[in-house]
Amino acid sequence: MWTYEHSIETDAAPEAIWRLWADVENWGTWNADIASIQISGPFAAGTEIVMAPAGQDPVHLLIAEVTVGELFVDEARIDGLVLRTIHRLDQGERLRTRVTYRMEITGTDSGQLGPQIGPAVTADWPETMAALVKLAHG
Repeated sequence: MWTYEHSIETDAAPEAIWRLWADVENWGTWNADIASIQISGPFAAGTEIVMAPAGQDPVHLLIAEVTVGELFVDEARIDGLVLRTIHRLDQGERLRTRVTYRMEITGTDSGQLGPQIGPAVTADWPETMAALVKLAHG
């Protein structure tokens, strides 16, 4: 398994961040890498998201888990690998909001392929998360 985690703390209310996460069709307003995105139903476990990163083929994500106001997990299955991204809200220091993204790559040859694929997928997380909390801050 390959893992990567990045967290950021903000004074933005967790509810504001959650609203932005749940508004999937507008993720491109804070994630510059998204050229297009569609969701096939409610923001709930079992719903599919089709996201096209700029200059790349669309990626099919399945929302695997949702705990409203706390976390959601999406999964992409690519060539025997499962790319699982956990998006979580916690209380940070001094009552701030901690936003955490964690990627776990498992499956066939994940020990070899994870270090090749993972850094490319997660490279923009610091910038994306900074844009997310800036927008949530209003």
